[in-house]
Parts: sequence; C-alpha cells; structure tokens
Amino acid sequence: MLRPAVRPTVALAACATLLLTAGCSSGDDGQSSTDKSSAPSASDPGGSAAPKSDDVPPAKGSVSVVRTVTEDLKSPWGLAPLPEGGLLVSSRDEGTITRVDTKTGKKTELGSVPGVAPAGEGGLLGLALSPSYASDHMVYAYFTTESDNRIARMQYDEKKPAGEQLGAPDTVFKGIPKGTNHNGGRIAFGPDDLLYVGTGETYKTELAQDKKSTGGKILRLTPEGEPAPGNPFGDSPVYSYGHRNVQGLAWDKDKRLWASEFGQDTWDELNNIVAGDDYGWPDAEGKGGGSGFHDPIAQWHTQDASPSGIAYAAGSIWMAGLRGERLWRVPLDGTKAAHDPQAFLEGKYGRLRTVVAAGGDKLWLVTSETDTRGTPGKGDDRILELKVS
Repeated sequence: MLRPAVRPTVALAACATLLLTAGCSSGDDGQSSTDKSSAPSASDPGGSAAPKSDDVPPAKGSVSVVRTVTEDLKSPWGLAPLPEGGLLVSSRDEGTITRVDTKTGKKTELGSVPGVAPAGEGGLLGLALSPSYASDHMVYAYFTTESDNRIARMQYDEKKPAGEQLGAPDTVFKGIPKGTNHNGGRIAFGPDDLLYVGTGETYKTELAQDKKSTGGKILRLTPEGEPAPGNPFGDSPVYSYGHRNVQGLAWDKDKRLWASEFGQDTWDELNNIVAGDDYGWPDAEGKGGGSGFHDPIAQWHTQDASPSGIAYAAGSIWMAGLRGERLWRVPLDGTKAAHDPQAFLEGKYGRLRTVVAAGGDKLWLVTSETDTRGTPGKGDDRILELKVS
C-alpha cells in the first residue's frame, strides 16, 4: 500500500511534550524544534579528497521497487542477509529474530533474545553475521538491557523447531551507555573481519567527546569483543568519536567506511570515517565546525532525513530516512560526494529504517511505521526489494 506524500502530524504533539524535558530533535527520530526548509548540500570532508576516479556515478540515478518481499513485521530494525538465502530481521520491541524467505515471504521466528528490555528507542536493534558464519552459524545482536547496551552472539540452528533455533547468548561486549533515546545500535563486520559498532550519547552530550566512554562513538572490536589491534587509542575499543547517534555503517568498493548520524536541530550527516578522527558533537553539527573536526561530506536539514541505515551500491551510498520518509542517494567520488544528494520514494512507504546491499544493483529496504512514531497502515511493516542505479 502506497502512502500519501503528506503524512499526519501526530508526532508534533509528542515533540512538544518532549521539548519540555530533553529537547526534541531528529536524533530521536522525531520532529525538530528549529528546522528550516532547505535543499541538501554536499561538501568535502575534513581530510584531503581522493583523486577523481574514472567511474564516478552520474548526477541522476534511479530507483524502482521490484516487489514487496514480506509484510506485517512488528518494529523491524536490524537486517542480515543469509549466505544460503533468506533474511534475518530483528524486532526492536518484541525482542525476537525472524527468518524471512525472500522467495515466498514466509516468516519463521527463530526465538527471543534473553535480556532485551525495550523502551523508547532501545530494544533489539542491529544484527550481523559472524565472518565465519559458514562454519560457526553465529548471529551477533546489539540490544538494550535494564542496565546497558551490549552485544551478544548466538548460534543459529535451523534444524531445531521454530522458536527454539537460537542458542544461549554469549555476551562479547557490554557497558555501552543506554538511554531512552540515542542508543545507536548498528553493527557490521567490515572487510577486515572486525566488528564495527555505532553508539549514541544517550542525551548526555559530554560522552561523545569523552574517549573513555563508549557512548557517541564508532567502536571497532574483534569477533570476541576485544579492542581491535591497531585501534587509534591504544587498548581502547574507540575507533572514532564526537558522534551524536550513529545508526548507519557501510563500506564502499575501496573499503572506505561511511556512517550516517542524526543531528539535533539543524544538520543530519553522512560521514567518511577515519580512524581516530573527531566528528564534532556536541561542539559542531554539520560542516564548518572548525579545525580539529572532520566535516561531513553531505548534510540535510533534519526534517528531510533523520537517517538510520545506509548501504553501498552502484557507486553511491543509499541512506534510509525516518522522519524524511525517503531514500537518499549520495554518489561518491573517492572520499567526497560527486554530486548533490538525490531523493527517492518520498512519502510512499512511510518511515524508512534499514537498507542493505543485496548484490549488484539490488537493495533490501525495511520500513519503520510500527516503531510508535509512525502511522501504520495495512501491511506495515514490510521489506522491499529495490533495483537502483
């Protein structure tokens, strides 16, 4: 079911209430108090740009919805494609992991993740498969407990009955600050087979600049949860800092890391991540933050984006927008944006949470209307298959 381009404004009332306590922002997937309408803009990052390549994508791309893979998902968040086919999807609020057959759309619940305490933006969030999944069948999950955010791995055994296919969780990393909002939650194994983790500062802005805290950071860990060798701050899991709320991680064809980040009242960001760099929060939001801060390569006013997941395909970063209710394309030229961002699917499927590369020119896209901030309709939430260029 397609959705109208103009959506109800129920969230505005919630924002007004939130402003009385902590301030409302796109970092909460909600409405901003000081947004101003503007077109998106692109800029060079703080570091030197890579040489212009010969395969820079064109200024204008395309998106077509091939099909709806499945419907009626409840608060979907993380998505992990299985090498043998199928998709694993997490439910933030129900704390379950479900396998989706991409040919038939059939859903099979693997089981619940013990210890998940959903509240606000917290719950069962990102999923990732072990780099040795073919032999160990380990599924990694980022989730909120009563005391913290943590990462655990569980063995998936599809030969067991539905609902009993997840082994006991092995916690590999814990102690990430938790809050009602800004819990981060995206995890992904990089080309180096190390685990990258996007965290939030839980509305405690000082955590983002505190290199002893794991809040407001991108972390890099071994599969066992230890600080990865070669991290920029010695025996620390911190890879980059000065982040507000990172919910998107992806690598381009040259193995460069990219991350999306919620702004507060003015700018959402797409960043090229360099080990050890400071991305400015809370001292800077958007580009032009001053010396010592790594500027984003593209930025959006918060009503146009509120970005969560990102993926790389067809020479571009594709970024899912929650409040913006659209899919953004950012064509790349090395470590900068080759052209201005381009929007697709605006208002057609509601809030967009997660986008994952599906091989070649295909993407999987997860909607997010049942996360308490949308206006769910028949069929929500769903997974779509897209063809992009």
